[in-house]
Amino acid sequence: MLFGQTLTRGVLIRRYKRFLADIRLDDGTEITAHVANPGAMTGTSDPGLEVWLSRSDNPARKLAWSWELCRVDGHLVGVNTAHANRVAAEAVAAGAIGELAGYDGLRREVPYGERSRIDLLLESPGRPICYVEVKNVHLKRGDRAEFPDAVTARGTRHLGELRRMVADGHRAVMLFVVQRGDCRSFRPAADIDPAYAAALAAAAGDGVEAICYTCRMSLEGIVVDGRLPLFLT
Repeated sequence: MLFGQTLTRGVLIRRYKRFLADIRLDDGTEITAHVANPGAMTGTSDPGLEVWLSRSDNPARKLAWSWELCRVDGHLVGVNTAHANRVAAEAVAAGAIGELAGYDGLRREVPYGERSRIDLLLESPGRPICYVEVKNVHLKRGDRAEFPDAVTARGTRHLGELRRMVADGHRAVMLFVVQRGDCRSFRPAADIDPAYAAALAAAAGDGVEAICYTCRMSLEGIVVDGRLPLFLT
């Protein structure tokens, strides 16, 4: 996934009201940017962090600036959760995720279950339909990537719907996309959301596949890189 523009550098002043951040650009201008991230952003929203922004020319937007990346301990980290689905879709189409290779068709945001939309729906003649739920990951503790960084009842509900797809004879995959390249493994953040961690373990026991891939981050774009070992406990 390419940003399609040259990102602008700044320094984070503060993040507040979940979706807003005040940032000082290198030329001294202070702006307010949109933060496409509803989570706690632990370790990625400390005042003083180097951040990188994109700018929209759409006059209908209330905020022209969007916060895309920050730099933590010398590593770029993606904070825009809206990119995870696109990054995953491009990786699947390119055959970069071996577990999801070989399907003829890929559709995004397809309604399913009671009131959900599956992020990626993969189809091929003679193969079970594959339902892929994508979750963005940016939390790092120790050398591990972890999800979630805040309680996610919605995420727990999605795992239940994936379990039902398996029960109906389909294939279901929980794909964690880590928008950083400095982690060695992945595990659920059970201390932050024990219900989600338990639901993930139960889903895996019922046949939902859980996989995790890290990303190669740059100021030009975000590309799926390699698989991370995943531990459910």
